[in-house]
Amino acid sequence: MRKIELLAPARNLTCGLEAVKHGADAVYIGGPSFGARSAAANSIEDIAELCRQAHIYGAKVYVALNTIIKEDELKEAVRVINALYAAKVDALIVQDLALLRLDLPPIALHASTQMDNRTADKVKFLQNEGLTQVVLARELSLREIRQIHDQTDVSLEAFVHGALCVSYSGRCYASQHCFGRSANRGECAQFCRMAFDLTDHNDRPLLKERHWLSLKDMCRIDHLEAMLDAGVSSFKIEGRLKDVAYVKNVTAAYRQALDAIIARRSDEFCRSSFGSSAYTFTPQLTKSFNRGFTDYFLTAPTPDMANHATPKSIGEPIGQTTRAVKGRVFDLLLHKDTTLSAGDGLCFIDEKGRLQGFRLNRCEGSRCFAASEVNIPRTLIYRNHDAAFERLLASPTATRTMWLDFILGENENGYSLTAKDEMGFEVTASADCLKEEARSEQAEQCRKQLSKLGGTPFTLRRLDINLLGNRFIPASVLAGLRRQAIELLLEQHITAYHTEQRPSRRSHTAAEARTLVCSPSYQANVANSVAERLFESLELPRPAKAFELSEPAKPLIMTCRYCLRRELHCCLKTPQGRAVPGPLSLRLADGRKFSLKFDCAQCQMQVYAE
Repeated sequence: MRKIELLAPARNLTCGLEAVKHGADAVYIGGPSFGARSAAANSIEDIAELCRQAHIYGAKVYVALNTIIKEDELKEAVRVINALYAAKVDALIVQDLALLRLDLPPIALHASTQMDNRTADKVKFLQNEGLTQVVLARELSLREIRQIHDQTDVSLEAFVHGALCVSYSGRCYASQHCFGRSANRGECAQFCRMAFDLTDHNDRPLLKERHWLSLKDMCRIDHLEAMLDAGVSSFKIEGRLKDVAYVKNVTAAYRQALDAIIARRSDEFCRSSFGSSAYTFTPQLTKSFNRGFTDYFLTAPTPDMANHATPKSIGEPIGQTTRAVKGRVFDLLLHKDTTLSAGDGLCFIDEKGRLQGFRLNRCEGSRCFAASEVNIPRTLIYRNHDAAFERLLASPTATRTMWLDFILGENENGYSLTAKDEMGFEVTASADCLKEEARSEQAEQCRKQLSKLGGTPFTLRRLDINLLGNRFIPASVLAGLRRQAIELLLEQHITAYHTEQRPSRRSHTAAEARTLVCSPSYQANVANSVAERLFESLELPRPAKAFELSEPAKPLIMTCRYCLRRELHCCLKTPQGRAVPGPLSLRLADGRKFSLKFDCAQCQMQVYAE
């Protein structure tokens, strides 16, 4: 039976705890340094507390150390990793090849998507290096995932929701080139979310000021079962910079969807952690930050993967204006079951293809009172901030509990209470107490006292009373037994928890080793001598220094499976594909140009700096 993992993001300890509470089987979080989201760093102390709380449910904590590491940072990286191992972190998500060769504690390593994991040979190489889970490239189709699964034995992790990078991860140097902020060092400046003119070979703008590289957000909630069948075991939600409301809503939505599949196919799949979550709200993905949704390349390469109008959240479609509006008061033709609230944020795409937004001061049914003057054509209206939903998510919204069984019995000096939970832990609490017969039936009183498990991770499934008569047991004694049993049980959950150990390395085939060789070779992202020696040990050519250490002239700064020709319905591989004047370039408002090359054989678009 395959264990299935829902992996949720955590910007900080609060987000991590809520992710676990809302059903995550694992949480990934940034460490104090070396994470690919430098704005989402966390202390060792907070990570240790997250581990302690998550491990109660058998949920895991992964720490992202997925940047490339410079020579003078290697010792600090080892120090941080030792501290994380002591904090009982379950695994590190890594990019730098040096971490495959440094003298580290036996903590499990997972291959970050920054390693550009898109072939079976690459995944085999990482498996042979002792990595226990591989985060696949976001661009892979179901067929490609299945091929990798059929040829490897390692656990496969795939993204299912959240923001998309337009370049293959680990192969984007645009932010470093333009702004001196490396995506491979956790400092991405969001180059792909900027507005560009699309120009022809004469530098004439074909289409102006559009967000040509800004992809919609991924949403694969309707494809989870197909991904399971393709071999995915870990389903990853993107969002280490997202707030706690996003984490609650998206985690709950995917938890419910996965649980429904596992319940139908319980002979094949099971959850990798324990407990069940109950919610005070109905999860709705469109109400959390999104730029519109795409399943990306999972089922087929299609146009309309990007949102050219805006890199901002557009939210959910709620209705439309019936006529052009100018002023502060107007009516909307609302979609069924849509209710507006004061404080809602609404937006629309104007006649120039740009996003415009405004806030509602109040509303009376479908009549809206905007906080400022609006000028809206007859168009579709979106809500990108649902004030009522956000208020709901700001309050406690979930509890997660595991079942346990109690056996109330007697011993020589009084009474005992044995507790066994769904994780298989079993403890016995005891209390000295004078034994005396009760005047009335006590079973219900015992059940009432022992069922008081609020504020604990447990809920009572079954109570067996094995007494030698109708004993009178004071409520205080029963409460003490209950508290003692829970304390012993929680202690076992924490002390008996064992993290996964990294397996030994195995040898590689030449084909597997060659997957580390990229062209141009700065794409190997080698920034230190330990990574260089790995290439030597595999008898591979010594790579050029990482882009961040030595930038070449007119470099290739992005390699994308997303293609502007396809997006513009001009793919030359399709019968309806129409020609566009070429070669094409993208131009920023400050005049900087980036030429586009189309490798139709590989179905890739390349972006070069000029």
